Amino acid sequence: MNTPAKPALRPADPRFSSGPTKKRPGWTTDALKDAALGRSHRAKPGKAKLKEAIDRTRAILGVPADFKIGIVPASDTGAIEMAMWSMLGARPVDIFAWESFGEEWVTDAKQLKLDFKAHTAGYGALPDLGAARKDADIIFTQNGTTSGVKVPNFDWIAADREGITINDATSAVFAQAIDWSKCDVTTFSWQKVLGGEGAHGMLILSPRAIARLESYTPDRPLPKIFRLTKKGKVDLEIFEGSTINTPSLLATEDYIDALKWAESLGGLEALQARANANAKVLADWVAKTDGVDFLAADAATRSNTSVCLKVVDARVTGLSEEAQAEFAKKLAALLEKEGVGLDMGSYRSAPPGLRIWCGGTIEASDVAALTPWIEWAFATLVSELS
Repeated sequence: MNTPAKPALRPADPRFSSGPTKKRPGWTTDALKDAALGRSHRAKPGKAKLKEAIDRTRAILGVPADFKIGIVPASDTGAIEMAMWSMLGARPVDIFAWESFGEEWVTDAKQLKLDFKAHTAGYGALPDLGAARKDADIIFTQNGTTSGVKVPNFDWIAADREGITINDATSAVFAQAIDWSKCDVTTFSWQKVLGGEGAHGMLILSPRAIARLESYTPDRPLPKIFRLTKKGKVDLEIFEGSTINTPSLLATEDYIDALKWAESLGGLEALQARANANAKVLADWVAKTDGVDFLAADAATRSNTSVCLKVVDARVTGLSEEAQAEFAKKLAALLEKEGVGLDMGSYRSAPPGLRIWCGGTIEASDVAALTPWIEWAFATLVSELS
């Protein structure tokens, strides 16, 4: 049995996790030296840091001036559930789900006993976005982190819609365009595209979302961390740096550092260009490599951040489903053992394969150095099958 030779070049940084993602290039703990540690988040220094994070987010993403941006608890999940619990029930709801997190919002809709339709598709495909009803509220995931499938555009959302739209953009923001005229609630978390720390979510509300909050009172009790209104009006303090619960000012400083880095590159366009360049390295490699393909069948819907790959080599696809899953686990484990690709296994409920993060904090040179190692690991494991 011949063991293939290992590639000579290694990625300078092997961290390709899809969340938390790699820190920005050059990051050290010195970036946190100005954090308002040991101070109340309601004291002037703490509130100023939270407000700075909000203001820099608005500037980089080009969020319209009449939209509100708040920092909320429990990451992107908390932000989505806060919106669902506080705003939904006034109209029927269309939920578009094609991967694990979208399926969670379907589960939430069941728990909330909403009048909803679930439009679903298997991993690698999109459901029929044209089924969106103009008189219904809409929930969708802009980029499926666990499937590598994104919405190609926002044309399917009616400009004269009567309902509100909720966009789970956690692995799309800072890497893909967002049409703010079509998104009434947009959520994300710090630990995705910019490599920040977990536990904090961002909630961006359009005037239409604010109007919903102030005109509709759900017939369900709301936990404290979900309450966005006071006396029938939106609690504006939440969107000025006064958070509902205690945030980490260390994590806030880290997010501010990432935003400053993004600004130094040239802002949103530069971040999008970096993600596109990273994804292109993989696309060029897949095009000339036998045995591997994208999980996303349509090139127009392929993610430029959470790139999901599947094995199509007949020597592997001819195995039982259990054996195929075991092969994929061994592939990811071998890359991790060699220290060239960390946390690259596919999501636990997704088809077996690899998931490689290509967001803006990743260097294209590291993606290019990774691909020969995938070939080596694949060849090594295939040789063991015979």
